[in-house]
Amino acid sequence: MRIKRGLLIKDFWLEKILSRKKVWEIRGSATTVCEKIALIKSGTGKIFGTCELVGVKGPLTLKEFRRNRLKTGLSKNDKVDELPYDKTYAWVLSRKSIKKLKTPVRYMHPQGAVKWVKLSKTVSNKLSFMD
Repeated sequence: MRIKRGLLIKDFWLEKILSRKKVWEIRGSATTVCEKIALIKSGTGKIFGTCELVGVKGPLTLKEFRRNRLKTGLSKNDKVDELPYDKTYAWVLSRKSIKKLKTPVRYMHPQGAVKWVKLSKTVSNKLSFMD
C-alpha cells in the first residue's frame, strides 16, 4: 500500500507513538483521512515511522478525554483540568500497525505545511520498500 502523506508530530508525542504508548493523536479538528500514513518528527525533515490512521473520535468531552488519557500518551496521574482545544478530537492509530523505521527517511518539506505533508513518489516508494 502506497503511503501518500505524512503527519507532522512534535518529538515528545511522536516518541510515545513509536513506543506504542500513545494511540490517540489529539487534534483541534477532525480528519477524513483513514489510511496508512508516515509519521514525521516536526522540524527535522525526516520520517521516523508509519502507522494506520483508522478513525476519529469526537469532539470529546472532558470526561471522555480523562477516561482515555492513557491512549493520549498521558499517565493516569496526569491532571487534566481542561481539554486542549475548544473542540478536541482523537485521531485513532492502530497500535499493531505502528512501525518505527530503523533509518529515518528524508523528504522535502513544502512551505506552509503544518499538519499534513504530501509525499513524493520517490519517498513513498522508499517507504513501501522499507515496510
